[in-house]
Amino acid sequence: MTLEVLAIAGAVLGLLAFILALAAQLRFRRMRRDYEVLQGEDDQSTFVASVARHVDEVDKLRVDIAQQREVIAQLQTDLHDAIRHVAVVRYDAFGDMGGRYSFSLALLDDDGDGLVLTAIHARSDTRTYFKGVRSGASDEPLSPEELRVIALAQGKEE
Repeated sequence: MTLEVLAIAGAVLGLLAFILALAAQLRFRRMRRDYEVLQGEDDQSTFVASVARHVDEVDKLRVDIAQQREVIAQLQTDLHDAIRHVAVVRYDAFGDMGGRYSFSLALLDDDGDGLVLTAIHARSDTRTYFKGVRSGASDEPLSPEELRVIALAQGKEE
């Protein structure tokens, strides 16, 4: 009986070894196929090289984005001082003249600094005045039309 038990045990072990060898062979084939995908074929670029290229491109894009953010921040700073608020009020400076040929023009930045240009049209001539504006006010006296055009430019009046 010992010989029969040994024979059966040997057969079972042999079958188990065959199954393990078959499983190892399948795993090896799968690994080899995956390795070939990573390494690429003859003239094609490898997967690793392709990923490395994409990582480099992403790094360059990150640098570009950082530079663009700096440019945008500088533009926002510069834009704060730019003339962005403009308004015009046309009116008749004299009761006997029609056509609203007189006007006041406000050119202001975000802080309300800038100037007011006023042109007063009369029958024989037109006079033009510039008045400086700081924080929405002027050191010189302003006419009602000039006050209104400043308020319009600042969005305080419609």
